[in-house]
Amino acid sequence: MSATASAQPERSQREETCKQRKFLSFLFYQAVRDLKPVWMLEDMRTMETFYWEEDASQRTYTPSEALLYAIVHDHQAYAQYLLSHYSDEALAMPGERFCCCPSSAPHLAMAVRYDRRDILGLILQVAHRLPSLRSYMNRGGCFHLEDGKTPLHLACELLRSESVILLLGNGASPQAEDHNGMTPLDVILEQLWDSKVNAGAKKMCLDNLLMFMPDIRFKMKSSLEKDPKRWSKLIGEDKFNYLVGKNPPPLFLIAMQKILQHLPPEQFPKSLDGLPIPSSLKPLPVPCKQRGKLKVF
Repeated sequence: MSATASAQPERSQREETCKQRKFLSFLFYQAVRDLKPVWMLEDMRTMETFYWEEDASQRTYTPSEALLYAIVHDHQAYAQYLLSHYSDEALAMPGERFCCCPSSAPHLAMAVRYDRRDILGLILQVAHRLPSLRSYMNRGGCFHLEDGKTPLHLACELLRSESVILLLGNGASPQAEDHNGMTPLDVILEQLWDSKVNAGAKKMCLDNLLMFMPDIRFKMKSSLEKDPKRWSKLIGEDKFNYLVGKNPPPLFLIAMQKILQHLPPEQFPKSLDGLPIPSSLKPLPVPCKQRGKLKVF
């Protein structure tokens, strides 16, 4: 028998094994998608046959990789289990198959992108408890795919007003810059300039940002100064004059900025319940459950 002939059965066996591993790997993804019970998912996750990728040895899914699946499919019970039982591992960097930039926060970005506010709140709570994640909220996204945008940049870009205020209240910096020098405020202003679509959601995100920005710094200030007429029409004359430095902020905004500065981030948004203001002015009366708007201008 020739060497070529003897190698064919061996090659066919390897191909069959590869197909089987891919199928088993898909079963785990499908089980998370179908919101199967946590115990079943953990049994599947820790079986070596349920993970396969090109040029890699057979191994299990990590808690970090499983959490990404839980976020995508909004499996809140599984996300809570992973975060409570594997806090460090769940928010560790997943394999290169999922993310190529080791300094990013893919789980936080994924929760924002898919608008999983309940899981976002869980992640933020864990991040406050772990000293190794002090800067987690302000990590830039993938350099190749997201230009270094932080989760707050992404929330503004996608007009996730509830996520915007949840991130800000938990310590995300409104002054953070992406690789192009753009702040989250620049992201919102750019969207307002480009299109009138979803103007209400854009202005809501803008109002939420300003509540946490006693010090206004942003890249597009010169753009506002060059076309005051159009910008005044887009965002209102009072807000325009405030952003370009012509007028001080209104007293109500100053008061809210001072109050919010003294709220402990690790207790946000629960700490909003104790504020001596009408409930109608509280943007998140119940964590991630109710929608609201705080009008500052």
